[in-house]
Amino acid sequence: MDELASRISEWIRKRVREAGAKGVVLGMSGGLDSSVTAVLCKKAFPDTTLGLIMPCFSSKEDVVHAKMVANKFGIATKEIDISDIFKFLLNILEEREYDKEAKEGIDIAVANLKPRIRMICLYYFANKLNYLVVGTGNKSELSIGYFTKYGDGAADILPLGDLLKTEERKLAEVLDIPRAIIEKVPSAGLWAGQTDESEIGMSYDELDKILLAMESGDFRGCDPELEKRVKRMMEASRHKRERIAVFNHRRDRCEH
Repeated sequence: MDELASRISEWIRKRVREAGAKGVVLGMSGGLDSSVTAVLCKKAFPDTTLGLIMPCFSSKEDVVHAKMVANKFGIATKEIDISDIFKFLLNILEEREYDKEAKEGIDIAVANLKPRIRMICLYYFANKLNYLVVGTGNKSELSIGYFTKYGDGAADILPLGDLLKTEERKLAEVLDIPRAIIEKVPSAGLWAGQTDESEIGMSYDELDKILLAMESGDFRGCDPELEKRVKRMMEASRHKRERIAVFNHRRDRCEH
């Protein structure tokens, strides 16, 4: 895993330099994905890595954990509370006030406003500083579309995009990510009490087991119902991973 960490950091450095950029900016949520990514970015660009901490009616623990990682590894950060922006947009779009006690996650369109506002902030600083935006998604989540299109799914590079969540945890141990972050329940923080595994419908261990089985073709020991669920999620989210479909007038023909 030490070698893997070095390889990923070198890859980040190479991609940024190829783009003619000076450094990287990423969102730091206090979760495992962003913490691991931030440390790898810091290794690649010790002086030009910027972490944005962007709470939006977030738990205080998440902000504490993000700052904990930033302080431990010397990562420059800027805190931007986007709560008012979120409330303002919601008031315009739906003509209603935001109730932070309500589970707005029932309405996924409202919940997805948060990561999309965060990505606006990230690209603002990327443009201003000539940095690349680094996404924090891993292979487990990307495979089933567990990300917000043009939200946390929008980025210039994805260093963890080929690592399963279970592999990422091992990398976190090597990088000496704080134990409190490694062991915390994964959550995108879209609404109070929301957890990733409850949204996905299975544990990351179960998900990764099925994803590996799909690669090898050996499904022994996998739950058939969960296997079907994963395949449905992969198919339903295909549009999130593909390039935008473009009509080709030379090739596409309508049948009359």
